[in-house]
Amino acid sequence: MWHAPDDPQIFGALDVDARPVLAFIERERAAGHRITPTHLVGRAIAHTLDEVPDLNVRIRGGRAYPRPSIDVFFITAVSGGQDLSGVKIERVLGKPAIEVAEELALRAKAMKAGKDKDFSRSKRMTDSLPPVLLRAALRATAFLTEQLQLDLPMLALRRSPFGSAMVSSVGMFGLPHGFAPLAWMYDVPLLVLVGEITEKAVVEGGRVVARQMLPITATIDHRYADGWHVSRALGAFREYLADPAAFEPVDVRQGNVMSHQTGQ
Repeated sequence: MWHAPDDPQIFGALDVDARPVLAFIERERAAGHRITPTHLVGRAIAHTLDEVPDLNVRIRGGRAYPRPSIDVFFITAVSGGQDLSGVKIERVLGKPAIEVAEELALRAKAMKAGKDKDFSRSKRMTDSLPPVLLRAALRATAFLTEQLQLDLPMLALRRSPFGSAMVSSVGMFGLPHGFAPLAWMYDVPLLVLVGEITEKAVVEGGRVVARQMLPITATIDHRYADGWHVSRALGAFREYLADPAAFEPVDVRQGNVMSHQTGQ
């Protein structure tokens, strides 16, 4: 009935105190910036990969090779929510949260409106191929863009299309949490899902209190990480979400320093 097990995926879940995240979002929205928990989780992932560089690598022939930057792929709903695509934001560590949010919103809006030429071209190609040929085409393009690190401008595909890690929101659909599989073609060590912020009973100082909690679930490729890496990554991830403002880089457009943080 079953094949021999060969899937190296690890699944994990945690709840994070949402108060620092909500406070940061409220402050930025008061200034006219649209920030969501997913944007901050994307920045938290970049901070995590910076603190645990063993995860920001590509595995080739049994060896790990460092990636030149920390790029995060944000999965985005298109076609009225009936289809999924995404946007790779490059060098996330060196960008303020508002810059990540603005870049993502601009590119996602163009994709949803059919005005993103690269997305439209690759979408037409995949929609026109029958399943058997599509599967072969995906494997071929994944080999060229991931394994050989080639750009394919004729197909509107770029090298390392999924970046260093991936993030998506299920909270936008009203779901508290969920788990997502790491497909073979992603070539990333980590895929994080952001759930819906809800009020939960937690123990604080020996008392049960109600707190707004942000549920996070992660799928990790075991080839990249063991328990030691996961422990360090979890510490860095929690550190960022406990005080997002403390990790904001220089906001060049406003000419002020929101915190000390070394860019990429």
